[in-house]
Amino acid sequence: MKILFLVYHGFEDYSGITKKIHYQVKGLKENGYDTRLCYYDFSPEGHRCRYVDGQVIEDYGTGNWAAIRQRMSYDCVYNYCIREGIQFVYARSFMNANPWLIHFFKKLHKAGIHAVTEIPTYPYDKEFKEFGWKTKIELKMDKLFRRKAYHYMDAMVTFSDAKEIFGQKTINISNGVDFDSIPLHQPSAISHQPSSLHMIGVAEVHPWHAFDRVVAGIGEYYKRLEVRGERLKMPDVFFHIVGGVHPYHMNNHFMPIIEKYHIHDKIIFHDVLFGKELDDVFNQCQFAIGSLGRHRSGITVIKTLKNREYATRGIPFIYSEQDSDFDHQPYIIKAPADETPIDIQRIIDFMADFDMKPEEIRKTVEPLQWKYQMKKVVDAVFKN
Repeated sequence: MKILFLVYHGFEDYSGITKKIHYQVKGLKENGYDTRLCYYDFSPEGHRCRYVDGQVIEDYGTGNWAAIRQRMSYDCVYNYCIREGIQFVYARSFMNANPWLIHFFKKLHKAGIHAVTEIPTYPYDKEFKEFGWKTKIELKMDKLFRRKAYHYMDAMVTFSDAKEIFGQKTINISNGVDFDSIPLHQPSAISHQPSSLHMIGVAEVHPWHAFDRVVAGIGEYYKRLEVRGERLKMPDVFFHIVGGVHPYHMNNHFMPIIEKYHIHDKIIFHDVLFGKELDDVFNQCQFAIGSLGRHRSGITVIKTLKNREYATRGIPFIYSEQDSDFDHQPYIIKAPADETPIDIQRIIDFMADFDMKPEEIRKTVEPLQWKYQMKKVVDAVFKN
């Protein structure tokens, strides 16, 4: 079978989204499917281009008109599908429904080419409430046309439990993992010190991660120790935030809490890290932080990629959403889905009795590898 994996943007080496897309393509290929990756990016000469596996299928040129054309012109993708005998298009939503996308999917449907669209996060409207006017206009456009665009799909792919999205039936899968790309957690000497607890949260930080709840929890932890006179008896707690924090969030969400509790030395901010640098920080830490504020975006159920990456590394973690793949696992802590500070003492007590090995945690997510998750999609579409 020939599959076209369609995304509406380019790639960045450090981006988790970029890595996920390449792992999904790899998963399809591991099932024996002839899979090509179609994307939009800039050429070395600065031209806006549509590519398939590195080969230009349309050069839109430069300037404002080129920027508009790339949102309107999908004929090159359609013609490629017809010319190459593509049987299935797997598209990844970019909040970009418009009349031209509707026309494209309608033509695919008439040509007998199956298609699905993945909704990375659902519902997603509230995620953009703090974004600028341009993004809000794009969201209004998407709201206006998305039901019509997805009418021509075979289904919507979602990592939620939703049975219908925008009037279309769903295929429910989990975010997957790629074992080849994520090393096992190898705790360093510093992470074995009973006198300290190092925690790590990896994300391009947004409000729905709610890392501020952890910072507030650390502040409350030290405040109680001071009141009880137990400061020297209990473990020191540190939180490593990896991935970069926007100045707005730093100044409005983090620094006021850090300054209130005087915990500047307990919160360590790292830039975007990958490879050995990221592994080294992970190996300093004993515990990981997942999303703690999905309720801020109106989301209750979601199967996040981050939870799966933590489990693949073999490190215990905390999160607040509903995730049926992990809710009953012995290596997780469920936090309340509210605005209360995270109970750090609960994490300390949990870790005092925790004895699962990284490889034991990793084994529990073997069924979540991308090759199995992507096969679920293909099987669901072609079951008839």
